[in-house]
Amino acid sequence: MPDDHLHPSLADGDGGDARWAFGTGFEDPLHGVDTTLPAHVDAVELAACCLALADDALIGAQRLAEWTTRAPELEEELALANIALDLLGQARLLYARCGRADGSGRDEDAYAYLRDPADFRNVRLAELPNGDFAFTIARLLLLSTWRLAHLTRLVASPDPVLAAIAAKGVKELTYHRQYAAEWTVRLGDGTEESHRRMHTALHEVAPWLPELYEAHDAREEVGTVLRQVLDVAGLAVPPAAAPPPGHGRNGEHTEHLAPLLAELQGLARAHPGATW
Repeated sequence: MPDDHLHPSLADGDGGDARWAFGTGFEDPLHGVDTTLPAHVDAVELAACCLALADDALIGAQRLAEWTTRAPELEEELALANIALDLLGQARLLYARCGRADGSGRDEDAYAYLRDPADFRNVRLAELPNGDFAFTIARLLLLSTWRLAHLTRLVASPDPVLAAIAAKGVKELTYHRQYAAEWTVRLGDGTEESHRRMHTALHEVAPWLPELYEAHDAREEVGTVLRQVLDVAGLAVPPAAAPPPGHGRNGEHTEHLAPLLAELQGLARAHPGATW
């Protein structure tokens, strides 16, 4: 997609602190961006959309970051860390946009560090423990495919800031999906053990698919990608399964989110307002 579809400040690669960069020392990830809410955009709906997508990204990034020093190979450790950083960058921008849209003026740290588990709106698949490498790959394949379909549609959002965030995210998620697809094929079409693990992982993530479709109906896109990838990998699409009770978009989470947030938020809550 050509860069003329992006908000100028987000597409500019030479804009100093206004460039698209994450964790590089500037405080406002939307610095230099006109965040005026268009008159025809529903602020409540926009804030809810940004918050949910940001929570998905933040929690997903935290789980991927847990592979640091634990991945099977250094190359994969770096790849997973870079994917986590992409998601963290998306979360920063989406939280910043949410704070403007909901009128609270909250910054990204307030959303990430100062909310309790019931306040989070991420889909529950993102918060499940990593399991083995095959489970992480299966989850990444589902989440990146689903999120890519969602953000692709949001490129046409009537809010120009969200549209620009989505356009940049599409480029990143295309790589995330490709990485997960390649590893799915390697594991599925590899040894007997790797095939078994990938088969098991797909059946473990399958019950969480209905919640993804309820949060955003990308059933056709996700189904098409799964069939294509699994066919090459010599794996079968897992049968439909009833989702566990609850729904992350309503703040109903698994028992795994609270410990994850305790680790993520511990420093910020122990030293409120601290800077370094």
